[in-house]
Parts: sequence; C-alpha cells; structure tokens
Amino acid sequence: MDGEDASGESSSSNQQANWTEEQDQLKKKLIAHDDFPWKLPSSTSLPQGSETLKYVGGVDISFSKDDSSVACACLVVLELPSLRVVHNELSLLRLRVPYVPGFLAFREAPVLLQILQKMRDDEHPFYPQVLMVDGNGILHPRGFGLACHLGVLAHLPTIGVGKNLHHVDGLDHSEVRRSFQLKENEGERVIKLVGNSGFTWGVGFRPTLSSLKPIYVSVGHRISLDSAVEVVKMTCKYRVPEPIRQADMRSRAYLQKHQLRLLKDLEPLD
Repeated sequence: MDGEDASGESSSSNQQANWTEEQDQLKKKLIAHDDFPWKLPSSTSLPQGSETLKYVGGVDISFSKDDSSVACACLVVLELPSLRVVHNELSLLRLRVPYVPGFLAFREAPVLLQILQKMRDDEHPFYPQVLMVDGNGILHPRGFGLACHLGVLAHLPTIGVGKNLHHVDGLDHSEVRRSFQLKENEGERVIKLVGNSGFTWGVGFRPTLSSLKPIYVSVGHRISLDSAVEVVKMTCKYRVPEPIRQADMRSRAYLQKHQLRLLKDLEPLD
C-alpha cells in the first residue's frame, strides 16, 4: 500500500468516526412518540376547531445514470384526502459526499434540509405537517436512518419508508414475506418487525392483500409507529406511498430532461 492509499483510508476512517459521533449526538434528540399538534383524519373524536393532518410531504433523490454524483432532489406535498399534489420543489446538484453504508444521511440530508428550509423561510402555506422519506427511520443498523436524521434536524415529524429490509437484529425480508403468506395472516396488511432482542423496529406493510412485495415502515421522528402506519395507509394507492412515488417520478423526469445541460454546467468533481 502506497502512502497516498494509506492517507485516503485514514481520511475515510476519520470521517466515519466523525459521522458516528454526530449520529450518536443527534440520536439523543430522537422522539419516537406522537409529538405534533394535529390529529389524524381517522381519529374517532375530533374536538371542534382542532387541527387535522392535511399536508403530507414526500422526498426522494434521483441520480444520473451517467454520473452518480449528479442528482435531482424533490419534495412533493400532497393534500389529504384527495392526494392531490399541491406543491413541489426540485433541486439539481452535484453531491460531493460519497455513499457509505449506514451513513446515507450525510450524503442526502443536506440538500433535502435546504429545500425544507426554503419553504419555511418563504412561510409557504403548504409546508408539510409530516414528511415521508424514501429511506429508513429507526429500522437501521445504527438505529438512526435518513428519516431520523432529517426529522431531528428539521424538527419535523418524519416517517421512514424502505423498499428493502436492513438485516438488523435478526430480521430477514424472506421471513417477512413468508409471514404474509401464512394462513393466519392472509387478511393482514401489516406485520410487526420484532427482532431477536424483542424490540419492534417497524412494520412490513402491503397496500393490498394481493401484494407480494411489502414496504418497510419505521419511526423517523416525532411520530409513533401506529400513527406512521395510519399515514401510510391513507397515502398508498400503489406499493409506494403517493408522496414518495410522486417525488421519485418528478425527480427522475426532471433529471432526464435536463441531464445533458447538468453534466455540462455543474462543476466537475476534484
């Protein structure tokens, strides 16, 4: 190993150590219960004049197939109960932080926080009351995924929605799928993800009983698992909840349309 390689590995190791420390500090601020002023529309008793959940946001980032550092981040806000898109924000950029397993938030959270802050600074009327994130919450090897990171820093209720299951605490996606196929679960859309430790990390969720591929829902910040599942149920027309699905489609379409200009105009990586 030459000196340059050794220096690079040392730098990467130091960076991960710093990220680990920052994650640990942010994790102390995590709130895993309902901590919001609004009520779910499905609530049985709604006091007169009480605030109900109306605006649900979704975020996703799409990447160029030609250059994985070129990306388009999208925030979409949908109105309940119609699921009509009332607002979207797009940001084209070059990401300079590499993807490191377990530390996705350090690559993707900054641009998403910028979009949220722009809406907040503009006092936008459609600022989301809760945010669905294409990424995990506490269902994460370090118990603090992108949805947690984003929620804590934005001080916003967030829900983690993963398409794949992290192998955490003995959890296995094949076992979850088999559980859905058991006769006693044939009428269930939700199965709790309980690890070997006995801790409930989240749920496997299928939008219809015929769905073969569940999504994985977990607490992000300032919302309980039960409330998170209710929000997912209200926003699922297909496998992926509509706020995230719309953010994904719009970011990919915008990136494809502007990709050539982007690759030309954005500053190259050093």
